[in-house]
Amino acid sequence: MSEDNVSEHIMRAVTVGEFGGAQVLTVGEVARPEPLPTEVLVRVHAAGVNPVDWKTREGQGMAGLQTLPLILGWDVSGVVEEVGFGVTTLAPGDEVYGMPWFPRAASGYAEYVTAPARQWARKPATLDHVQAAAVPLAALTAWQALVDTAHVQAGQRVLITAAAGGVGHFAVQFARHLGAHVIATASAARHGWLKDLGADETIDYTTTRFEDAADDVDVVLDLVGDAHDRTSTRSLEVLAPGGLLVAVPAGVSPELAAAAGAAGVRVTAYLVEPDGAALTTIAGLIDAGEVVVEVEETFPLEQAGAAHARGQAGRTRGKLVLTLAG
Repeated sequence: MSEDNVSEHIMRAVTVGEFGGAQVLTVGEVARPEPLPTEVLVRVHAAGVNPVDWKTREGQGMAGLQTLPLILGWDVSGVVEEVGFGVTTLAPGDEVYGMPWFPRAASGYAEYVTAPARQWARKPATLDHVQAAAVPLAALTAWQALVDTAHVQAGQRVLITAAAGGVGHFAVQFARHLGAHVIATASAARHGWLKDLGADETIDYTTTRFEDAADDVDVVLDLVGDAHDRTSTRSLEVLAPGGLLVAVPAGVSPELAAAAGAAGVRVTAYLVEPDGAALTTIAGLIDAGEVVVEVEETFPLEQAGAAHARGQAGRTRGKLVLTLAG
């Protein structure tokens, strides 16, 4: 096989050989995947960075479902390079975005990714690849939690914790789109921005405990969890009778379930899943100007470790994205 033919079958990727700190992220060459029937091969232009990435890198998050060596990353925006047998919804040259395979490895920190065609959607026309890569995991988490799990209705009161983050800033906009009264927790510096996104009320969590400022809430979307100042348990105090707490980061402990039952409210764990149809709907909202995407900072693929360090430092407004040569 010629050198040119060999190069066509390898790609750059960020790999994890062992779980640990950011230093375990290594850029190197690996075999390029090939699409199976019903799959597409996507050339990656940008990959979103999410908390589940660094948690998994450390041996937490979705680490138990992975096999080492591992390529992290679930948020992808790029261009279809090749389609497998049976694919009828996409063609080479289509610009797509998606969150394929989650919680199995999607290997998004790489030049190419393969996944079933119906786990992708056409990229919002008004976004470039960097912006589009910031959308899938965070937006699907917010959409599926509010629409499919909580069934939020117009006029309901919705409290969103960590509202300025990746999932939170989408949740504020989706809740507004659904006609809810939106209450958002964030530091004071983010309040003006969140109100522009659709928050009706904002609470500065650094000075005010949200249970002292909000009540009669129908749905709490908790993006913080009990590990941080018992946020999930405290959320039960603001719910109206029969209200629902969607506990995203750490699920529902037996203690949290018991406390919810005693308080006469409901609580559910939640995990996002691939959803090309929902991404198509979300793309429509973005292209209609109803939803905006916030990217705080971008990093080249080779600086994935720096991106993780930035994310783990906290206080990110919106999302962080890795860029690859187009």
